[in-house]
Amino acid sequence: MIMGLPVSLQSQPQVMQRMAEVIAAREPGHVIAITNTETMYQGLRAEWLGRYIREADFSLCDGVGVVVAGWAWGHRIERFTGPYLQLAASDQGRAHGWRHFFYGGKPGVPEEMARRLGERYPGLVVCGTYSPPFRALSPEEDERIVEMINETRPDIVWVGLSLPKQERWIQEHLHRVRAPWMVGVGAAFDYHSGAVPWAPPLARRLGVEWIFRLLREPKLRAPRYWRSFVFVLESAWHGLRSLRFLPRPRSSG
Repeated sequence: MIMGLPVSLQSQPQVMQRMAEVIAAREPGHVIAITNTETMYQGLRAEWLGRYIREADFSLCDGVGVVVAGWAWGHRIERFTGPYLQLAASDQGRAHGWRHFFYGGKPGVPEEMARRLGERYPGLVVCGTYSPPFRALSPEEDERIVEMINETRPDIVWVGLSLPKQERWIQEHLHRVRAPWMVGVGAAFDYHSGAVPWAPPLARRLGVEWIFRLLREPKLRAPRYWRSFVFVLESAWHGLRSLRFLPRPRSSG
């Protein structure tokens, strides 16, 4: 736990093994939260989002800021980002016929992502794609989309909307969409489709891809990274105090 919000300590093979077990049993209603510092910042301030993170089967570390905050709380956290999880599932699922549904992204993005992933992982089964309109859906439209997704019999529904829209969508559709797993992976749709450049491999390995994103989109990224910075400072302070690495203030009187 970091500030009352969980971050999974399981290894990547353990996460993939659990995904395989749930898919083999066709158990619906499982969620993987992709958790970065902005997600945790908002999760501390929005009760529904905090509940979403706490109730997920896994809360995977999606940024180096979470690693730093975890260290202050005495945890050694392994990063397993949304884009890498999607690649791992695309690769491993080929041998088992896992069925992937891509929901989100701008028009053409999920289709292009499906094409590129299919070229990279021959045998990948993409059972459907859908790019929702950039507006609120009517109840009738929403019901038709749910029926359309269910008809494809997906094993994993990948949701590529912005934070916190994708988390809200998953939470509202968890028991309506009959899929073993639902995962919100955000920017992974853009990276894997080529719509937005992914940070260079070295930057990703070092955990500094946020610098690449900030340089490309300063107006969009600066407010988000400020919230992330606030969360890291806040969580580090509380974590270090609780671990007695910093002196506690003397009580008055």
